[in-house]
Amino acid sequence: MIPNHSLDSEEYPAQINQNRPDKPEEACGVFGIYAPEEDVAKLTYFGLYALQHRGQESAGIATFEGKQVHLHKEMGLVSQVFNETILHQMTGTLAVGHTRYSTTGSSRVVNAQPAVVDTRLGKLALAHNGNLVNTTRLREELLKRDCNLITTTDSEMIAHAIAEEINEGHDWLEGAIRAFHQCQGAFSLVIGTPDGMMGARDPNGIRPLVIGTLPSDPVRYVLASETCGLDIIGAEYLRDVEPGELVWITEAGLASFHWTKQPQPKLCIFEMIYFARPDSIMSGETLYSYRMRIGRILAAESAVDADLVIGVPDSGVPAAIGFSQASGIPYAEGLIKNRYVGRTFIQPTQKMRETGIRMKLNPLKDVLYGKRVVIVDDSIVRGTTSRKIVKALRDAGATEVHMRISSPPVTHPCFYGIDTDNQEQLIAATKSVTEIAKQIDVDSLAYLSWEGMLKATGEDPQNFCSACFTGNYPVTVPEPVKRSKLILEKAFS
Repeated sequence: MIPNHSLDSEEYPAQINQNRPDKPEEACGVFGIYAPEEDVAKLTYFGLYALQHRGQESAGIATFEGKQVHLHKEMGLVSQVFNETILHQMTGTLAVGHTRYSTTGSSRVVNAQPAVVDTRLGKLALAHNGNLVNTTRLREELLKRDCNLITTTDSEMIAHAIAEEINEGHDWLEGAIRAFHQCQGAFSLVIGTPDGMMGARDPNGIRPLVIGTLPSDPVRYVLASETCGLDIIGAEYLRDVEPGELVWITEAGLASFHWTKQPQPKLCIFEMIYFARPDSIMSGETLYSYRMRIGRILAAESAVDADLVIGVPDSGVPAAIGFSQASGIPYAEGLIKNRYVGRTFIQPTQKMRETGIRMKLNPLKDVLYGKRVVIVDDSIVRGTTSRKIVKALRDAGATEVHMRISSPPVTHPCFYGIDTDNQEQLIAATKSVTEIAKQIDVDSLAYLSWEGMLKATGEDPQNFCSACFTGNYPVTVPEPVKRSKLILEKAFS
């Protein structure tokens, strides 16, 4: 998903980092459906709608009608990109969809997905969630083969790598598997072809991908980043695509191929803490349950004497409820979220900011006045938003503000498909907990322990990537890739 950055490119506007959200941001969501005689375009539209928390800047759908491909993708929300007329024209037996956030400098329609390329067997359409770490080398290899790379995304490179293998005489499956062995990093893929649909994950399964079935005869299959993408269209969750697995879905049904001999599961733990929707299922339960559980552990690890517990909506609420249950401190809504803000391109003036314009969160003064408040959030990245929230609570009359974070301190950037700051801009990488507490002006601050976070999963701790907390990257990140992130942040901040 992340572009192969070049500082000479025109795609980096001077104001790219202004007003950047103070949260890690998921790169994208993918969806696919093989369902002859169904309205696959409209079903994909609803699937993307449910996955839109994973990406809100562009959306796209490709449908296959034999060898003919109908493609539509634009910048904007799913509901802005598609309408009834467009979807009605997108006929076919299978569809591949994508919704994305741009990362640094890539907010251009040319980088919207699915990526569609030609092969000797017909076109393929690829939707990608994740990020490769060997894009420079892969790009060089593809250019040696005279590939016509149009965009700067690693997603297009994966599509071309498959196409090159197809053009050298391999079939869809062989070509895809040979291409996957050239890719290092995180990739969960949905790939449409004239002959069927593929779903695949990297050997570590860093990004999620699930399989669902529609209640039909014969059974029809759906692929989605999360189970909430299945629920919206009435599909039943079957199972996850396993790390290092490729599934091939055709009229004959679903076939599975394990293309790597040594898969090592490393699901991004932040998917469980924050990114995925709370109603999505991972490890056999909704993430709402996991988030309540880490809230209870957080309360046991960092008790505090207070009058009420509130959560930062929406992601901090389940952990706040768990904290309340374990501590016995009453839970209340203290902040109201404006759920219609989205990503506005109309920015408040400096004067508006100075006078305290609150576009996203507004405190309930009658709830907070005179109270000692515990506020629970899922993470602190730079600390800018946390400081504003604390100030709003104090302005509303809170006598004490104690912040509790339902994850460990974020000390390292992600290179696997999450848009985070470089290490210099991560507040926990340069300041102690005491220093952070002082900077955001809280009476006390405590984070969930790394051990508590992993224990709450109920699974082997080795099955998760927690590199943003530890710096232990499951896939080696080349030094030039690390440096390029730092150079770009400095150049465009």
